[in-house]
Amino acid sequence: MTSPTATQTGHAPDPTGRPVAVVGAGTLGRRIALMFAARGGTVRLYDPSAAARREAAAFVAARLPEVVDRLDDGSPGPVQFTDTAAQAVTDAWLVVEAVPEDLGLKREVLADLDRLAAPDAVLASNSSSYPTSRLIDGVTRPTQVLNLHFYLPPEMNAVEVMSSGQTDRSVIDLVLAELPKYGLRPFEARAESTGFIFNRIWAAIKRECLCVVADGVATPQEIDDIWRLNSGSAAAPFRLMDVVGLDVVLDIEKAYAAERADLPETPRTLLTSYLEAGRLGVKSGRGFYDDYRPAGS
Repeated sequence: MTSPTATQTGHAPDPTGRPVAVVGAGTLGRRIALMFAARGGTVRLYDPSAAARREAAAFVAARLPEVVDRLDDGSPGPVQFTDTAAQAVTDAWLVVEAVPEDLGLKREVLADLDRLAAPDAVLASNSSSYPTSRLIDGVTRPTQVLNLHFYLPPEMNAVEVMSSGQTDRSVIDLVLAELPKYGLRPFEARAESTGFIFNRIWAAIKRECLCVVADGVATPQEIDDIWRLNSGSAAAPFRLMDVVGLDVVLDIEKAYAAERADLPETPRTLLTSYLEAGRLGVKSGRGFYDDYRPAGS
């Protein structure tokens, strides 16, 4: 991978008066749209699923006043839900893909967005494991592409920014400067890293938690309890996995395993057993815990 400062052939767009587009209205896509809507600008959100768009609209409407209140001079902006990706990206200065963690799908989506978006638009992947250097085979402007990895805003507002290996420095600097305006805290990954910064560390913890359950040493609930007692954190591993979605957690584990043959199989086997039982986490009403309301209920 080349240095994040290496290329100078791209250029940063002027965001003034231009919308942000988000492609994918799932758990993270709707949260990303929520944050960018809190400063009065226009956000366009596209998902091929009408149900996902409806659920995202309800989520944004319920949470936007709270996020606006957190910002000193926030004011709610419109979130528009579009029927096509082309409608969503028209004149957007930033286009964020937030589709499922599937390498082929992300490559296809980024290639489509490269074709549809304005020539100067920043194309960002919210992938939680794949570096954008692996996603840009079909992209004609790699200098405008980067990773923009959100966690779970508005509760977890860190965003990791990582070069595609060819990203123009001015594009990275623009994103680093713009994100704090929306109540987000950017962190630049200064070298290519599968899992970026926090997820690379979190993956080891999460994987070992899954192994402890798979080995019959403790239950998910017991591990979460001892985690809270010893760490002093209200957030606990299995609750967090349920929020993210166990299907997403499994996709991420598969991505790590594809790069590292030494990783144990047991975490992926355990997650697969939960998915086969219809236990996807919060989104399905059941995961490691059973006390959630399914989305749309």
